Amino acid sequence: MSTEKNLPVLDIDGVLKLLPHRYPFLLIDRVLEIEHGKTVRCLKNVTINEPFFPGHFPHRPVMPGVMILEALAQAAGVLAFRTAGVIPDESTRFYFVGIDGARFRRPVVPGDQLILNAKLERIMRGIWKFKTWAEVDGVEACSAEMMVSVVAEPKKE
Repeated sequence: MSTEKNLPVLDIDGVLKLLPHRYPFLLIDRVLEIEHGKTVRCLKNVTINEPFFPGHFPHRPVMPGVMILEALAQAAGVLAFRTAGVIPDESTRFYFVGIDGARFRRPVVPGDQLILNAKLERIMRGIWKFKTWAEVDGVEACSAEMMVSVVAEPKKE
């Protein structure tokens, strides 16, 4: 946890060091709270400049559900990497291996601050299972159970 009130646990520089994603697919702006082995809370500022908004939908921009799920998977990845004590490099990846019970409860639109939550449920045979949910203004927008695998691939020489 941060020692000063309102400072992020990880700012964007820390997120870039921890996740392999880059624009336009990096969907976490900041890690607000993290308790290793238990939970993480992240922030995604949703802006009209997102590359998916011109096509989804031109007259009523709505963040695609699959992008919300990807943002939740990235939050789960942050928790997995921090819990495992892994600093990912070009040979380390986490792969989204399963999703159950995805539910969408409200649209996410430009101007929203999407709070991404992940709770580690268990680790079994290299598969990490998380309960995830996204909120806007304290109202749940999406939830799902996710499974992620952290994989270290052989380095190319």
